[in-house]
Amino acid sequence: MTHKQKVQLVVGGLLAVALLAWFLHGQNWSEIGAAFGRAKIGYLVGLVLATVAAYLVRAARWGLLYRPLAKVPYRDLLSATYVGFMSALLVPRSGEVLRPYLIARKHPVSTSAGFATIILERLIDLITVLVLFALYLYILPLPEQQVRGPLLDRLRIVGAVVPLGAVAVLAVLVAFHLNPERALSISDRVLARLPERLSRPFRQLLKSFADGLAVFKAPAVLWLAIFAQSFVLWLLIAYGFYLNNLAFGIVLPMHSTFLLLACLTVGVAIPTPGNIGGFHKAYQAAMVQAFLVPDEVASAAGIASHALTNLPVLFLGLAFLASEGLTMGKVAELAGSEGEKAS
Repeated sequence: MTHKQKVQLVVGGLLAVALLAWFLHGQNWSEIGAAFGRAKIGYLVGLVLATVAAYLVRAARWGLLYRPLAKVPYRDLLSATYVGFMSALLVPRSGEVLRPYLIARKHPVSTSAGFATIILERLIDLITVLVLFALYLYILPLPEQQVRGPLLDRLRIVGAVVPLGAVAVLAVLVAFHLNPERALSISDRVLARLPERLSRPFRQLLKSFADGLAVFKAPAVLWLAIFAQSFVLWLLIAYGFYLNNLAFGIVLPMHSTFLLLACLTVGVAIPTPGNIGGFHKAYQAAMVQAFLVPDEVASAAGIASHALTNLPVLFLGLAFLASEGLTMGKVAELAGSEGEKAS
């Protein structure tokens, strides 16, 4: 494990502790235990199945993003997906560089070009979540339990402004691919302040990254398939959370989870190991502040959903790890070395 990774783990661990303390502050543990005692197991099993199905779709969609670069067998995509997301539970952000490395070592596409597919994947995820969030705020009927007032007004402002940022990032990526020479010339001016032995590798990396954005030249039917699979993916995730809420007696319409997804997207952006703390607090805040769910019930639901959406990834990731001929020590080493190349 590199020094940078150790620092990230320490900082992430401290953040996780602080967020968990905030999440658990003032909680009645006996009430949380009672909420778990009343939870309906069948719905929780449904959450696990929906999670596994979502990763199956995620791997298939990633294959479509890779299509302009290389035709990667689904089994390799699935293995890299599970190993990457499993590693990210232990070392935040490690999966973003590990996944394209696992593909690059078996197929003729560079890791940096593959990394571009990860950036696009994240952006498409964000756009999809924001579309669902906008549907919730402006088109679909608000649940009867939805709290009206300043909170809803603030959510509507966020729902109107944030998509503009996502579109702006997408436009920059498109421009970078359509005119890479100009983008590289701008980067050259920035890198000119560095010694030649440092600036040259960076320029090569940026060129490879531009090559990875070849998906922008893909036919429209491929883009339609990518976004269709993206909505299937996130509807599966939303359905899993819907089942989780039902398990704890939180009876809300299915589309109420679109607001929850938006909140969780913010929570998991905090770089803590396994998204601990940020996920829990975001889930609790969404349930309590938006729908007036009792604190302890919301906390129990958040704890269960975090565990049951991560444990399948952990177990299946470890299984695929063995088939890849890797160990966790090697994964940490690879994540560190490939991360430094991509940074």
